[in-house]
Amino acid sequence: MSQLSTTRKVKPEWLKVPLPSGEEYFRIRRLLKSLDLVTVCQEAHCPNMAECWGGGTATIMLMGDVCTRGCRFCNVKTGNPKGWLDQQEPFKVAEAISKMGLEYVVLTSVDRDDLPDEGAGHFAKTVSHLKNRAPDLLVEVLTPDFKGRTDCIEIILSAGPDVFAHNVETIERLTPKVRDPRAGYRQSLNVLETSKKINPKIYTKSSIMLGLGETDKEVKQTLKDLRLVGCDVLTFGQYLRPQKRHLPVEEYITPEKFDEWKKYALAEGFLYVASGPLVRSSYRAGEFFMKALLRKESAKKEVDYEKDK
Repeated sequence: MSQLSTTRKVKPEWLKVPLPSGEEYFRIRRLLKSLDLVTVCQEAHCPNMAECWGGGTATIMLMGDVCTRGCRFCNVKTGNPKGWLDQQEPFKVAEAISKMGLEYVVLTSVDRDDLPDEGAGHFAKTVSHLKNRAPDLLVEVLTPDFKGRTDCIEIILSAGPDVFAHNVETIERLTPKVRDPRAGYRQSLNVLETSKKINPKIYTKSSIMLGLGETDKEVKQTLKDLRLVGCDVLTFGQYLRPQKRHLPVEEYITPEKFDEWKKYALAEGFLYVASGPLVRSSYRAGEFFMKALLRKESAKKEVDYEKDK
């Protein structure tokens, strides 16, 4: 496989997306605003917002819009929430999702190092309310690293999410440059491994940004590392610089290169790979796969149950 694409000064055509539009997009925006809910779609300026919202999908960001960490790739505000939490948020999220009519929802959050449990309890409460209100709803949690604390991961898994996701974001060499000093490559791998050890039946998922200066060899090693801790699902996306204060883009990766990475990752044993310039960790293509996979697993369990009768 060849090295990554040549650096470009101008954003290529394949990264241009239409402005958000459509009746469903505006309906969801009004609904989320009325319930005072935050979406990672808005906070991270996601390039897929028009597509996902237009199709009735949104990723909810819990615990506010102020993160206690300051990663150099992320557009979310950094600060100290000083323990503040909207205790009604789990109820609001359940109400919003029921009105949106979704079958699959992604819950993510800012880092909350200011909270005794890193926000794990709030995650769990939201998952529980969603499951109680809509038992057939499939819930994916895209979590912070909780400083690697096993007890926090146990709290979330006890609520019964269907997918546990945590992003390594980049290759090991670039992690200190790209992520907050409190985050760590090995710590992130440990989070995924711990989740799989606690409940092997829950699918684990991660994401890698390309275009930050990584080499093919380093990306391949990252894939091996993720498979060694049992990671099931992977997404590749292009890093896009939110503002001038963030890290510059080193390379714009071609769609053909993303296709190569998808084939390589599938050969490494991942159950599903979403790979493309505009793909993000909660990209809806992954949701379509996870819905099919989880429904299939549910049907299998029902058949096994009937056999055991």
